[in-house]
Amino acid sequence: MANGNKMVDGQIVEMTDAEQKEFESRDFSDATKLSMLRNQRNALLAETDYMALGDVTMSDAWKTYRQELRDITKTYQSMSDDGFTFPTKPS
Repeated sequence: MANGNKMVDGQIVEMTDAEQKEFESRDFSDATKLSMLRNQRNALLAETDYMALGDVTMSDAWKTYRQELRDITKTYQSMSDDGFTFPTKPS
């Protein structure tokens, strides 16, 4: 089972199988699901905000990653949507 993510002390960590199962059993409203997606997306963007500072040259891979994060809600309304994954962070 592919696990989702959760916030722990301001960091995104993968849920355990038990946490994922409990999460999937809950009945969240569509608005809540979208809000949770945006919150995790925003946290991932915040982790890379330093790359957008004037004294850092951002590679095309990082620009693409950040744009894909910003665009994710154009394709998905929930992290439980079929095919949902966050983009892969460049190395």
